Amino acid sequence: MRGLARAAMAVAILASATASAQEAIRIGSFLAVTGAAAFLGDPEKKTLELYVKKLNDEGGLLGRKVELVVYDTGSSAKDAVTFVKRLIEQDRVDFIVGGTTTGETMAVVELVEQAGIPFISLAGASVIVEPVKKWVFKTPHSDRMAVQKVYEDMKKAGLRKVGLIGGSGGFDKSCLANAQEQAKNYELTIVATEQYGTDVTDVTPQLVNIRNSGAEAVLFCGFGAPSVVVTKNFAQLGLSARLYHNHGSCSKQFIQGAGAAAEGVRLPCAALLVADQLPESDPQRAVALAYIEAYTKAYKEDVSTFGGHAYDGLMLLVDAIRRAGTTDREKVREALETTKGFVGVDGIFTMSPQDHMGLGLESFKMLEVSGGAWKYLY
Repeated sequence: MRGLARAAMAVAILASATASAQEAIRIGSFLAVTGAAAFLGDPEKKTLELYVKKLNDEGGLLGRKVELVVYDTGSSAKDAVTFVKRLIEQDRVDFIVGGTTTGETMAVVELVEQAGIPFISLAGASVIVEPVKKWVFKTPHSDRMAVQKVYEDMKKAGLRKVGLIGGSGGFDKSCLANAQEQAKNYELTIVATEQYGTDVTDVTPQLVNIRNSGAEAVLFCGFGAPSVVVTKNFAQLGLSARLYHNHGSCSKQFIQGAGAAAEGVRLPCAALLVADQLPESDPQRAVALAYIEAYTKAYKEDVSTFGGHAYDGLMLLVDAIRRAGTTDREKVREALETTKGFVGVDGIFTMSPQDHMGLGLESFKMLEVSGGAWKYLY
């Protein structure tokens, strides 16, 4: 019944009262607008709505209006499967931009592959596009890239002993696995790995174990409420190690939730969060500032990198459709795969048959929480 209630929340933005389904280009989406990952899915939904309206106000796409159909998964991978089946079989969408979490995304990969429909995921784990899947693409930097960026900073700071802490979700596990795998490439030693269960409210025992291991730096692998729990407990224990987060914490909600405990936390994020701190010569600056202006004007709230993932996903699709000159799925898929130098808010995308994400490590910016705000380091 809960899933049916959320199904009733499906949002359809019709291009115009007179445009028929045959005339409209139909873009489907499934997002965690409510539930544990709502802080990710809510700005994603708002971004897609905002820019589909903007497209239509400017005359549509290929001379046709665009129709957006969004279902709220409530952060449930099981419900994601139900809604993607509906998008494909009943709504007959042409393309899909969505999948807030790794769990939701991986649950539907087989469906979209069988249907042969271009799908751009908004989730983070590298497993989504590694190995490459013909019809699946993604916009956020991968968890592996986040680990690499963090490890670069640790090595630069002379920190060699690393403690890891994360949850039991799909993204967390992938991040922890990548952290274990990549350590040797940066001459780092993992001295402790701690995990917590669902609905965690205290990780003091895990952090005490990490402290006792002699860790000089700690990497948190996860997102959502646990990011605040880990950070507050870390501060309460007075750990001397440097605390790092992955890009799952790139939201002002993390800073607001953790408060003073967030001070000094370092993490890799998209340029979007520090657009006004970027040099004038940075090609992402203008794109990111324009998105910030449009989003904050429409919703009167701060942007997050998660809404930025949706912006890039939609704009990459729009760019591919325009270059293909058609909505033929195979031709649009080929256009996506040959994207080169596309400037987004997550980075500058260049894809290939071997790379369905298209972002390099240089697209990540290293930030630090300072004075309750983001500080651009490099």
